[in-house]
Amino acid sequence: MHTDHEDSREFFRIQDHIHLDCKPIAGPEDDLGARQSALFNLLADLHMLDYESQHLLRQISERDRALAQYLKIINKRIDLLGKTLALELGDDLGEPQGVTLSEGGVDFESSVAYPADSWVAARLVLLPAPLGLAIPARVVRCEPTGSPGRWHVALNFDLINDAQRQLLARHILQKQAQDIRAAKST
Repeated sequence: MHTDHEDSREFFRIQDHIHLDCKPIAGPEDDLGARQSALFNLLADLHMLDYESQHLLRQISERDRALAQYLKIINKRIDLLGKTLALELGDDLGEPQGVTLSEGGVDFESSVAYPADSWVAARLVLLPAPLGLAIPARVVRCEPTGSPGRWHVALNFDLINDAQRQLLARHILQKQAQDIRAAKST
């Protein structure tokens, strides 16, 4: 049995606008890849490969600056392709929506009610990077908002892997820094 205390995440939370899609799944062991588009899989894989290769780029940079600079340029070209993919995915996933996001989960409003303790395949496209993540998520809470047909949903990322957590943490830190810069400029 899960308690409401499990919903209080021990992570930094941010207010953000992201593309979000949730589909019910039988459990966390379900294959999320079967429920995704080829473009989303490609975007998610590009980011995972970028994350996994960062330490190699640092090692190369220590030995050969010219090669490291060339690889950074290639990486920027791949990032441009990723941004193009994200634009296409944005059309598939609809308009970005306001959420509260942390490394531990996401809270949002939905027109769909999900049973507590059920599982969903959560597809997130985080902007402006864009970063695509597909994560099995457990529904912690689903309560009416007071508006007809609207629900406040809280999901926990109980089974997020280290690479996904690092990518999410990087996005959160970048968003916090962006918010701080915006606050200082006003």
